[in-house]
Parts: sequence; structure tokens; C-alpha cells
Amino acid sequence: MKSSRRRSREFVLQGLYQWQLTQTDTKTIALNLAEGRGFDKIDSDYFSALLDGAVKYAAVLEQELTPCIDRKFSALSPVERSILLLAGYELMHRPEVPYRVVINEAVELAKSYGGTDGHKFVNGVLDKLAARLRALEVKPV
Repeated sequence: MKSSRRRSREFVLQGLYQWQLTQTDTKTIALNLAEGRGFDKIDSDYFSALLDGAVKYAAVLEQELTPCIDRKFSALSPVERSILLLAGYELMHRPEVPYRVVINEAVELAKSYGGTDGHKFVNGVLDKLAARLRALEVKPV
């Protein structure tokens, strides 16, 4: 059974995907997603924080992610971009969530929704980002 936070991340992924394609505001996107099956089982506060935060800080997140990627951010698929924005936001702004959890959740999203080996790419990018953004947490003891 999926946790309420995992479900929240799945809906945030859908919302970020929609935002990239339509540039619709997050409030409208959230209202559309709320009609979806399973939305009632999410952590709605967490969902709102992640969706609003990832969109609000998208430009900053893209700057942080770009050195970790071997191509232009815009060249990534919308699913990969959405996953990286979501996980990047969590790494930057949700320190209470362990970096390993953030990366694992992103990898699981990539396995479910991304391309064939997208999860390996996502894992590699987020490992590099976590080492920079959460150096004290990532550093081996």
C-alpha cells in the first residue's frame, strides 16, 4: 500500500508535468488533480507545499540541477524534468525528509512514469545534487 506522501508525490509529478506543458497556475492544476482517483488519500498539505514550491523555485532548481546533468535541462523529457524539480525542491527546502528518501522516491517515480532507464539517470543526477545541497548529511561517518 502506498503512503500518503508517495501518493502526494505522484500527484505533484502530474501537476508539474501539466504546468510545464500549459503554464497553468498551481491552484488551477491542483483543482484539476483533486478530481482524480486516489487524490483523497494524499497528504494534501505536503502536496500543496511541493507543487507550489517546485513551481515557485523552478528557475533556481534548474540552475542547481544543470551542473549535475550532461545535457541542457530543456532537453530532458517533461517527466524527467518534473521528477528532478520535485526531488530538487525536497532536497533544498524539506530538510526533515532524509536525502535517501527523496532520492528513493524520485527513482520509484521514474521507474513508474519515466523512460526505460530514466530511473538510473534520475538517481545519478540526484546523488550529485544531494552531495552539494546536503553535504553534511551525505558525508560518510
